[in-house]
Amino acid sequence: MDDRVASAIAHWAPRFTTNGVTVSDFQRVTGQVERWEDWCAAWSAVGSEHEALGRRALDEGRQLSAGQHLAQAAVYFHFAKFVFVQDLDQMREAHRRAVECLSDALPHLPHPGRRVELPFEGSRLVGVLRTPGGEGPHPVVVLLSGLDSTKEELRSTEETFLDRGLATFSVDGPGQGEAEYDLKIRGDWTPVAEAIMATLENLPEVDATRVGIWGVSLGGYYAPRVAAALGDRVRGCVALAGPFNFGDCWEQLPELTRQTFQVRSGAASDEEAHRIAGTLDLAGVAEKITAPLLIVFGRQDRLIPWQHAERLREAAGGEVELLMLEDGNHGCANVAPWHRPYTADWLADRLA
Repeated sequence: MDDRVASAIAHWAPRFTTNGVTVSDFQRVTGQVERWEDWCAAWSAVGSEHEALGRRALDEGRQLSAGQHLAQAAVYFHFAKFVFVQDLDQMREAHRRAVECLSDALPHLPHPGRRVELPFEGSRLVGVLRTPGGEGPHPVVVLLSGLDSTKEELRSTEETFLDRGLATFSVDGPGQGEAEYDLKIRGDWTPVAEAIMATLENLPEVDATRVGIWGVSLGGYYAPRVAAALGDRVRGCVALAGPFNFGDCWEQLPELTRQTFQVRSGAASDEEAHRIAGTLDLAGVAEKITAPLLIVFGRQDRLIPWQHAERLREAAGGEVELLMLEDGNHGCANVAPWHRPYTADWLADRLA
């Protein structure tokens, strides 16, 4: 097996199955892919199977099933492209299909949703707003992805908040998802935070006085940056598996991760990408966080050392809680029951 395929499986298997890929499909696809060059096509082929189920259900008027099938297909297309930067045309096609499937699924999900575009620096960011049952406006959790995740991957995480009466707003920031082609990864998220808040204030479904922030991986860096920028306009922040300084992690990152960061940061070389990674730094920023902060981290994280969580806890300016999971991997997808329900309860209490 290609070392890159082996690395993807070793680092991310629990993440796939926790976020919507069936175990049998994961085994079926990874059991047949030996070369990294075949990764995107293999996942796209199985994504097409689930999309076909969804399109048939739509044609037959089975809307709930259609929404579930299409949302699942979106996750498969997402994982086809998530770090597949060696063939950008193939990656973009898989991404297009992920976006299309989720957009078509949103009206038919048990907690329905819609796309929202945010004007930003001459371009746009795109988010997905989903709302719980009952009369609004609802408190809202802003969900922020990492380097290789996007809003199409966050459905199962969103549902933990939706089930507790919280709306969710999952946003692709600069260098992520639908914004990864026109906007580069950036360390300073103050302009992004202000664009998100301005959008929330104009969404009738949500209560912009009750906002929480949640982020995973690089999103676990972006979420504290947003909390620091927005101050008391945020009532709670969750940072899951985020770096304190991403450049400090560079040497131990998988090859696929470094290459993906290089492409999405616009760097011309590995050395330049490493330098840009060092600008994703919470030093001098974390002390500006005044909202309650919950840090969730896995002691077995092989991408971001657990000591980064300790650095954030020591530097943060307000109330801080650290949930360190001894068996947790990067993102703690392998121990999801030990943090997802608690995280949702924690934010629900602060947004009540």
